[in-house]
Amino acid sequence: MFGYIRPCAEEMKIREFERFRALYCGLCHELGREYGLAGRAILNYDFVFLAMLLWGDAGTCDYCFRRCLPGFCRRRCVTKSAPPLTAAAGMSLILAYWKAQDGVADSRGAKKLGALAVRGFLRRAYKKAAGKYPEFDGEVRRRLEDLSRLEKARSESLDEPADKFALLLSSACEAGRQEDRRALEQLLYHVGRIIYIADGYFDLKGDLKDGNYNPVAARFGLTDAHVPEEVRESVLETLMSSARLAAAAYELLPASYWTPVTRNIVYLGIPQMIRQVLDGTYQTAVRGRPKHPARLPDRTESEL
Repeated sequence: MFGYIRPCAEEMKIREFERFRALYCGLCHELGREYGLAGRAILNYDFVFLAMLLWGDAGTCDYCFRRCLPGFCRRRCVTKSAPPLTAAAGMSLILAYWKAQDGVADSRGAKKLGALAVRGFLRRAYKKAAGKYPEFDGEVRRRLEDLSRLEKARSESLDEPADKFALLLSSACEAGRQEDRRALEQLLYHVGRIIYIADGYFDLKGDLKDGNYNPVAARFGLTDAHVPEEVRESVLETLMSSARLAAAAYELLPASYWTPVTRNIVYLGIPQMIRQVLDGTYQTAVRGRPKHPARLPDRTESEL
């Protein structure tokens, strides 16, 4: 999956980082509870952000201490199951399955075999998630089909394929509160644009080497991994424009328990990620947990 949307950890207070980390672990446990090992395998940061946005004004959340496979010898503080976590888990599973299906259709050789294995691994869990969220499943299917047609046609537009993925992600707003849906839809739309374009730029070298479609290469006529400065500036302006529009939509949402963390992500984490992707310093995190997690001190659940 992607996992580009995460906070700027060095600018967070310790309690805010602990809350984020507890929700990350909570989503992992929710995926495991709902969908088994297949669910936990697709955990990523983007849907932790979605869970926080879907929380609305539901108040604070409850915590407990649980063990997990990466660190079985000690218990971790984990957010207890809640409807926003359940929704984010189901939607992430659906998107992961259809992304694997897209890989089967578009890849060749070993990559196609890998996509087939992932699709088979997720199939049973996907059927359960699709039964719970049929509207989101249908929207993901339609948008990825549209996106696949554009990619097969080698579209030279950067905005058109990015729009398809953005519309896909924005449909997750249906799981939020009715009164928040318009703002949430716009926020998720622009976050989706950022993810798609940033991912295209990050994968530029590999896609050109393998002969795969890349929206950035197609838009600017790039034939090698060297990106001219004017191209980099153009992509930066496109991404930052979407980041500003996402921030404007974010301001229309009500304050919530997760506001300190989501504000960090919108105003610091996303711009930081954009600049790191463009200057080549972006590092993917270890799937399943932050790259350098801080040890959670022993404390009662009410003190988090």
